[in-house]
Amino acid sequence: MKICIGNHGVVVLSLMMMMLVANGQKQGTREIRVGVILDMDSHVGKNIRVSILMAIEDFSGDTNNSTTIIVPHFRDSKSDNIEAASAAIDLLKNAKVMAIFGPQKSSHAAFVLDIAQRSKVPMISPATNPDLSPIRNPYFIRIANPSSTQAQPIAALVKSFGWREVVFVYEDTDFGRGAIPFLFDAMVNISTQVKYRALLPLSSSDDRILEELYKLKTMQTRVFVVHMLPALASRFFKKANEIGMMGEGYAWIITDVLTGLLHQLDPDDINSMQGVLGVKPYIQPSNQLKKFERRWRRRFRKEYPNIDRVELDMFGIWSYDSIVGLAMAFKRVGTELSTTFKEPKKSSTDLYSIGISEMGSIFLPLIRNISLKGTSGDFQVVNGQLQLHVYEIVNVIGKGEKHIGFWNSRHGISNRLISNNQSSYHKTSKDDMGTIVWPGDTAQSPKGWEIPTGEDKLLRVGIPAKGGFVEFIEANIDPKTKSVNASGYVIDIFKAVIDAMPYHVPYHFIPYENPNGERIGDYNDLVYQIVLGKFDMVVGDVTILWNRSNYVEFTLPYSESGVSMLVPARVDDSKNVWIFMRPLEMELWITIGAFFIYIGFVIWVLEHRVNSEFRGPPHQQVGTIFWFSFSTLVFAHKEKMISNLSRFVMIVWIFAVLVLTSSYTASLASMLTVQKLQPTLMNISELKARGDNVGYQDGSFVVDMLKDMGFVGDKLKKYTNFQEYVNGLSIGTTKNGVSAIVDEVPYLKMLQAKNCNKYVMVGPTYKTAGFGFALPKGSPLVADFSKAILKVIEERMRNISNKWIRDEVDCPRKNQDVEPFDKLTLESFKGLFFVAGLSSTCALVIFLMTFLYENKEIIVSEGSMLYKLTSIIRNFDKKIDQNPTQTDMVNRNVYVEENMMDGPPASPAISDYHQGGTSSPMSPMYQ
Repeated sequence: MKICIGNHGVVVLSLMMMMLVANGQKQGTREIRVGVILDMDSHVGKNIRVSILMAIEDFSGDTNNSTTIIVPHFRDSKSDNIEAASAAIDLLKNAKVMAIFGPQKSSHAAFVLDIAQRSKVPMISPATNPDLSPIRNPYFIRIANPSSTQAQPIAALVKSFGWREVVFVYEDTDFGRGAIPFLFDAMVNISTQVKYRALLPLSSSDDRILEELYKLKTMQTRVFVVHMLPALASRFFKKANEIGMMGEGYAWIITDVLTGLLHQLDPDDINSMQGVLGVKPYIQPSNQLKKFERRWRRRFRKEYPNIDRVELDMFGIWSYDSIVGLAMAFKRVGTELSTTFKEPKKSSTDLYSIGISEMGSIFLPLIRNISLKGTSGDFQVVNGQLQLHVYEIVNVIGKGEKHIGFWNSRHGISNRLISNNQSSYHKTSKDDMGTIVWPGDTAQSPKGWEIPTGEDKLLRVGIPAKGGFVEFIEANIDPKTKSVNASGYVIDIFKAVIDAMPYHVPYHFIPYENPNGERIGDYNDLVYQIVLGKFDMVVGDVTILWNRSNYVEFTLPYSESGVSMLVPARVDDSKNVWIFMRPLEMELWITIGAFFIYIGFVIWVLEHRVNSEFRGPPHQQVGTIFWFSFSTLVFAHKEKMISNLSRFVMIVWIFAVLVLTSSYTASLASMLTVQKLQPTLMNISELKARGDNVGYQDGSFVVDMLKDMGFVGDKLKKYTNFQEYVNGLSIGTTKNGVSAIVDEVPYLKMLQAKNCNKYVMVGPTYKTAGFGFALPKGSPLVADFSKAILKVIEERMRNISNKWIRDEVDCPRKNQDVEPFDKLTLESFKGLFFVAGLSSTCALVIFLMTFLYENKEIIVSEGSMLYKLTSIIRNFDKKIDQNPTQTDMVNRNVYVEENMMDGPPASPAISDYHQGGTSSPMSPMYQ
C-alpha cells in the first residue's frame, strides 16, 4: 500500500501509524520509534527528510504483513551544536527512540554521538569528518564516505598533470579542518609541496575573502584545492572570478561534498566556477534510481512547493537506502524484545535520566553490517562504514558538470568504469581522462605555477661577477645604463634553455660579488643567496654537490661531469733515443738486473763442482755468471747444465723472463706505434709521490678533494684564470709553478682547446654531477628547466660548444690516437719475482746443506776456524766426476784422513789425487 503525504505529511503519517498500531495490536504488530535530527532550513536537510519519509512509506507498503512499524520523530538542529544535542536528549528521554538518524553536520554529530553512546542507541549519520570513527565509536554508523578517502583521488589528479605545488583553501569548521591532514599526507606521497594553507571562517566578509585571494594571487602556485560547503564556496568563487583568478593558467579542484552539492548553487555561482575540476563518490545509474528520482521530485515539490530548484543528491539516496536497511534490521529482531529504556534509580540531570536502551545492543550488529540492492546500487555498510570505492571526476562547464573520468584505488584514473575483477595497471595519466575545459575557456592544461606579473616580479637570476674564467661566464654592469651585460658559454646555454621552455619566463640577471667587490671566492655563498631570498635562481658554472642540494634544488646537469688532471705533454716521444727505457719504471729495471745477477750466481754455485763450463780462471767464471744469466733473455746460453737443481731454477727463471720480455715488447710497441703525445705524469698518485706542486681553481671545491688525498697546503697553488694555468704549467714546480692542474673536465677541455697539443688529460677521473642551475627547494621550475636542458643538449649543445670550445680537429698536429700511457711497475710483477726468488733460493739452500753434510768431518774436526773454512773452500773448488770409480772414492777418503791427522798444512801445496795424476790444490781451476 502506497501512502501519499502532503504538506502536513508528518501529521497524516502519524495518524496513519496510530491507526496501524491500533489495528496491529490485535495482530501482534510493534511500533519502532526513530529520531531524526536535521537542519531543516538547509537543502541537504530537506533532501534527506523527503528520502526518509519515502523509505518508511515504501517499506510499510511493501511489507503489509510485517509486525514492525517505523515511526519517525523529526527534530530541527537549527544549525547549532547545542540545539542538536538538546534535540537528541529530547528524543531519547521523551520519545524513547531506538535509533537516531543524523545530524547531517560533523560538528553537530560530534555532540550527539556522546549522548547516543551513553544511552546505547545507534546513531546513523552522513557526517564526513574522519575524526568521527565507527571503529572508535561502535554506536556510530556512517552512511557517507569520510572526507579522508577523497585524498587519494585528488592526489592522483594532481599527479596526472605533474603539478609540484598546491595551495589548500578550506573553511574553519570541523568539516573543513578534518580532511586537511589526509590531503597533506597524500600530497607528500606524490612529492607535491603544499605551499600555503588558507583558512576562512564561515562568517568571513567579502573583504576578508578578497584579502586572502590577493595573497594567493601574489604566489607562484596556481593549483588550488578548495574544501568548503556551498554557502562559503559560492562567495569565494565569485570573488576569485572578480579579481581574475578564474582565468587561463589557474587550476581549481573542489572536494566531494561541494562537488556533490553543485546543484544547490545559483546559476551566477556556477558561472564563476567555469573550468573547475571536482571529485565525488560515484553512484551508478540504474532504472531503479531513475524511477526513484522521478518519484522523489514529485514528493519534494509537494513537501516544499516554494522551492523551484529540485535536485536529488547523494545524501538523499544514501539516506533512503540506510532507512530501508534499518527497517530490515528491526524486522529481523522480532517482537519479543523490549523497546523501553532501563532508567537509573537516581538521576540528577536530564542526560542521566535518559537511561540505557535495552534493545540497542541487540540490533546494533545488524545495522553495522548492511548489504542490500538499493537505489544507490550495491549498498553495503561494513563495521559501521559505508563502502564506496569509485570516485567520479567532473568538470564544471556551462550550467552544470561534465563527466571526464573515474578513479578507484586499484586501477587509478580511467575514462571508463573498470570492475575489480578486470586486470589493469594503476594509472595516473591525464591522457586517461576526457577533454577538460580549463578556466579561461582553454583546453591547454595549466602548468601549475606562474611568475607574478610586474617589473619587480621578474625571475631574479643570480650570476657570478668578476670571474676570471670569462669564457664560461662574464657579467658586467654598464655604469651609465646600469644594465647587466652577461656573456659566455653558460649564458648561451641558459638563453637556449629559456627559448626551449614551454612558456615565457621573464627574467633579469643580478651579478653577485663579495662585499669587498672582489671576485666571488666560494660558490657556496652564491648558491646560499637563494635561501636568503635574494635570488630566485642561480646560473653559472655551479657544480651540483650533495651539500648544496641540502638547501637548494638543481636541474639536470648541462655539462660533462668529473674532476681530472691536466699535465704538459711530450710531443712525438718516439724520436727519443732513450725511449726503449720508458716501458719499465726504474724500480723494475733495478729489480730485473739484480735478479739476473742473483740467478747467474745460483747457477754457478750449483754447476761449479760438476760442470766444466763453469770452471776456469776467476775472471772467466765471473764473466760466465753474467753471460749465462743475461743470455736467458734470448735463450741463447750455450752452457749445458748438469745439476738437477740448476735445471729446476732455470725452468722457473726462463718462465719469468718470458713474461717480462713479452710485457716489455708489448709496451714498447704501443709507445712506438700509438703514443704520440705522452704526459709528463701518469696519475695523481705519481704527482703526490714526487712531491710536485698542483694547481686548482680559486673558489672551487676541488681544493678539499686534494687535501683529502693528502696534498699539503704549500703544494697547492690557486689560480683565477686560464692564463695563470698556462703560466704555472710552463715554469713547473722547480720555479714555484705547478706540474699539473686538477679541475673539472669542462675547464680542462677548454684549456686544451686554447692550447692545442700542449697538454694531456690523464686519469683517473673522479665523478661529479656536473654543472646545473640552482633553484629553491620544491620549485616547480626544476622539472621544466630539466626538460628544456635535455632538449638543448639534443638540438643545440654542439653549436654552443663549437662557439666557445674549438673542436679537436682544429688542432693541426692533433693525433686522434693519443692515450695516456702507464709504465710497467714493480707492483705488477711482485708475484713473479717472488716465485723465481723462492725457487732459486730453495735450490741454493738444498745444495749447501748437502755439501756441508758431505764435509761434516771437516766441520767437526778440532782444527781452527780458518783451517775448516779453507778446507771447505778447497773441497768446493774441486771438480768431481759425476761417475767416480771405486779407486777415486778410496783416494778421497785417504786424503781426508791424512789431513785430519796431520793438522793444517805447512804450505798451500797439498797433494791431490786425480785420475790423471796429482797436482796442487788450486790446479783444478786451470784444467
